[in-house]
Amino acid sequence: MTLGDIGDVAGLIAAIAFVLLVGFLAVPLWKLGKLLDEARLSVRDVTEHSVPILDEAASTVASANTQLVKVDTITTSAASVSENVSALTGLYAATLGKPLVKVAAFSYGVRQAFGQAKGGGGRHTGGDASTGSDKSASTGASGAGA
Repeated sequence: MTLGDIGDVAGLIAAIAFVLLVGFLAVPLWKLGKLLDEARLSVRDVTEHSVPILDEAASTVASANTQLVKVDTITTSAASVSENVSALTGLYAATLGKPLVKVAAFSYGVRQAFGQAKGGGGRHTGGDASTGSDKSASTGASGAGA
């Protein structure tokens, strides 16, 4: 073999090695292309399924806002009713409270007067009302002794 033939064989070996190298690099690039295609399809599917969900969520939020406006109206009305009841209670206390206290005091005074007239001795200050016993009688301070 001549030196020219050896150069041709070396060039041929280098060309075959280059073709093999390109072939080995083409397989991962081909698989990467398939992976990117699948990723693109997955993103499209997610987008197609998420848009209706987002639309439904937006309508749900709008409906909730409408209901909150109604609840706000109800709570405002309830606060107004509460204020009116408070004012009515104050009016009732001012209008009927003092006269009722006076009537109660009067009836108490009348009962005390009838009690003194019957000989009850006025205000009952101690002892058991059902037995009529007095504190001084139960302690022996009345001098009656047992």
